[in-house]
Amino acid sequence: MALNQTNKLVWIVETINRAGKITFEDLNRKWMDNVDLSGGEEMLKRTFHKWRDNIFDTFGLLIECEKGGLYRYYISNTSDLHNDSIENWLLSTYSVTNSLIGSKSIKNRIILEDIPSGMKYLDSIIDAMKKDCLIHITYYNYWRGDSRQHYVMPLCVKLFRQRWYMVGKAWSTGFITIFCLDRIKNFRLSSHTFEYPVDFSPEEYFNGCFGIITDENYPIQRVLLKVDARQAHYLRDLPLLPSGAQKELEHTNSYSIFELQVRPSIDFQQELLCQGDSLEVLEPQWLRDEIARIGKGIWEKNKKKNN
Repeated sequence: MALNQTNKLVWIVETINRAGKITFEDLNRKWMDNVDLSGGEEMLKRTFHKWRDNIFDTFGLLIECEKGGLYRYYISNTSDLHNDSIENWLLSTYSVTNSLIGSKSIKNRIILEDIPSGMKYLDSIIDAMKKDCLIHITYYNYWRGDSRQHYVMPLCVKLFRQRWYMVGKAWSTGFITIFCLDRIKNFRLSSHTFEYPVDFSPEEYFNGCFGIITDENYPIQRVLLKVDARQAHYLRDLPLLPSGAQKELEHTNSYSIFELQVRPSIDFQQELLCQGDSLEVLEPQWLRDEIARIGKGIWEKNKKKNN
């Protein structure tokens, strides 16, 4: 589907979602006001109904009409737009695209973050996943400092901190590895297919994980954090974990206490350290000790450097 066409679908979804319920006439007036998308031409009703079908095919959203009264249109399954759904991600992405397309006159006032080049093989990997085809990749490992060949079954992909990762299962050993797409140097689609393992669930595989580290040495456990009142605002707006895995147990004028169900692996520990002295680990004791140990090491290292 052309980008401009997709942008039109996103505009319709956003407009109806913001209104809650809206008549076709009001929707058409708003459409005419958006000259960048409409070109000043009215939206035909048959075109609108065609786009309704396309919206369902693309985003899985149902736009329905009231049976009487004003015959207003509304999205009947807005619950599908939960924070970690692919539908919500797609909608948000195209929504930003719409805003940027309509802002060319002030492009020098819009600063974007540089995104790594992992997109190069993303389409090819997704295509292999659709066909259940094995893939050959050359992958550079930071820890070993070399590149090696891998013949894997692409099980799923995950986006984390603006980087794409692939979970691959080695054909020869059955060992599961997470590959960062930025470090794939070569890619080749195999002619051989595989049967997707029925006992593998991407959601369960990453259950309790902060990011992409799935270290089973760190079982999912209860973590209590005491956070300064000012920093607590950020943890509410941008939770460390998906909804349900993070709860605010106590709220005062000076601090809040959050409960998390998480694997406290090294990436989660690093995230806690990024919060500085605005955060205190209350439980478990071993994690409190570990954060203190790392923090002390950082202090000692920088202290020596300054002397």
